Order: sequence, then structure tokens, then C-alpha cells
Amino acid sequence: MSTHHQDWIPANREARYDQAIQTWTYLSETENRSRMGFGAGTMQGTWVDTEFSPKYNTFLAAFQGWKNPAERTPTKTVKLNEAEDAFVAVYRQLYTGFLKSNPLVTNDDLQSMGMPLRNSSRTPARIPDTNPDADTDTSQMRRVKISFYENDGIHKKGKPDGVHGAEILWEVLDTFSEVHLDDLKHSSFDTRTPFVLDFTDEQRGKILYFALRWENTRGQKGPFGPILNAVIP
Repeated sequence: MSTHHQDWIPANREARYDQAIQTWTYLSETENRSRMGFGAGTMQGTWVDTEFSPKYNTFLAAFQGWKNPAERTPTKTVKLNEAEDAFVAVYRQLYTGFLKSNPLVTNDDLQSMGMPLRNSSRTPARIPDTNPDADTDTSQMRRVKISFYENDGIHKKGKPDGVHGAEILWEVLDTFSEVHLDDLKHSSFDTRTPFVLDFTDEQRGKILYFALRWENTRGQKGPFGPILNAVIP
């Protein structure tokens, strides 16, 4: 694994991957791009599309091919090292050259992208200490929608303050059974409810198990809630 001594890019490879997704999810939203000066036809937008985005996608693909230890090979590790080095270079350039001193970019934007704030008295987002509540919608064939929200005991609200989104662990099993977090082999992340999973005809009638936890704008995660389930329609 490559070693990068960065002051804000995580040294942990998995955390770096999560942070990269957090940044790109926010930056790639059309409204955010336009407001921060990265709209189509701008020089900044062209740089993001031609320099940053390809290296980001290459890094994500290399990480996804490497992350399963059972399928990890020396070739995949070398490929990830190279992709990671190239990405980290443009990632730092994005922050220092295009975001940090950009008057169109606010501290809220930087925080939502998992990047350091400008000098400010603002209190950093706290680590979540609650877990999302969730409802499932199985009204469409081969699709399960998971709505996640904060429940204060009276109202269903959106995400807690400082929370960027929810991590969802999930797995499909043939029958109802006792399930633990370690049994949920798939991990997904969503910044907007509902989280949607699509399945095949062969998976209809099987059981989807899932658990959720909040993640704040600095990539710090809260506790997982209970393991829930739904029959795939």
C-alpha cells in the first residue's frame, strides 16, 4: 500500500475511498457545480471533467477490484497503488487550487465534501451517537426502497445536524434466519433517502437483511441500528 503523509486526506485506504465518494457525490450535483463555479463550459468545470473525474473513476474501479481479500492479487494491488497515487495528486489540487480560496465555496460546502474548513470558529460536526430509523417499500416488483430518517419520538425528520448520509449493510438470504452484522457482506452509502435496491426475478421471495448507521460530514460513523428485513417482491 502506498503511504501518503497528508494533513487532511486519510492515511487509511478505506477511509480515503469513502472520503473521495463523499466529495464527488456533493461536487457532481448540478446545482452545486454551477453555484461553486464548475458549470458546463467553464474552465473549472472542464478541469473537473477531464482531469479529476477520470482519475477518480480509475481509483474507485481499482479499489473495488482490490477490496475483497479473497480475490486480491499482487497485480490488483499494484494497479490500485498507481491509481491511488494519481488520484491523491488531483484530489489535493482540487482542494488547494479550486476550492479552498474560491469565494463561491462556503465552509458548508467544504464540510459536506469532507474537506478542511477555512479558519472558523464553527464547531466541527459531531460523531453521530444515534442510528437511523427506517421503513421499507416493497410495492414494486423486484425493488426494495429503504427510507431512512431521524425519529425524535414525535416526528420523522431528515438527517441529524452534521450528518452527510447513511451507510447501509445488506445481504440477501434464501430464508428467514438469525443474522449478525458480519453476515451482511454488501456495503452501500446514500446521501438521500430512499435507498433503492433492484433485484432479479430469481431473487423474488428471498429475504433482504439490512442495517444502517449515520456518517457525518467528516466521514465519522455512528453505531449501527438493528438488523431489519424485507421480503423481495
